[in-house]
Amino acid sequence: MNYWLMKSEPSSYSIDDLARDKRTRWDGVRNYQARNMLRDDVAKGDLVFIYHSSCAEPAITGVAEIVRSGYPDPTQFDPEDAHFDPGSRPDAPRWIAVDIRFQRRLRRPISQQG
Repeated sequence: MNYWLMKSEPSSYSIDDLARDKRTRWDGVRNYQARNMLRDDVAKGDLVFIYHSSCAEPAITGVAEIVRSGYPDPTQFDPEDAHFDPGSRPDAPRWIAVDIRFQRRLRRPISQQG
């Protein structure tokens, strides 16, 4: 089992959103190194630390589990989506998504300050 850090701005999608939804597709990743890890290394059963960034106190706020390993991110093909990539083709997808399931919130966020 591996452990991963997934970053999200709480104004876009927070640990509270994940707790409400129970499961979500982690999509919109547009960094090649992260894409390669989602494609090649992240596996069903791995655990994820959810990290809130771009907020008053950036911190790890909860834990999730990978419930579906890498597959083509459908947002890359949707011209109406903010993550649309006109250079990506269904027969050669460029970007990868995974599905995660909420496990728990942390009692206390873990920040750089401790």
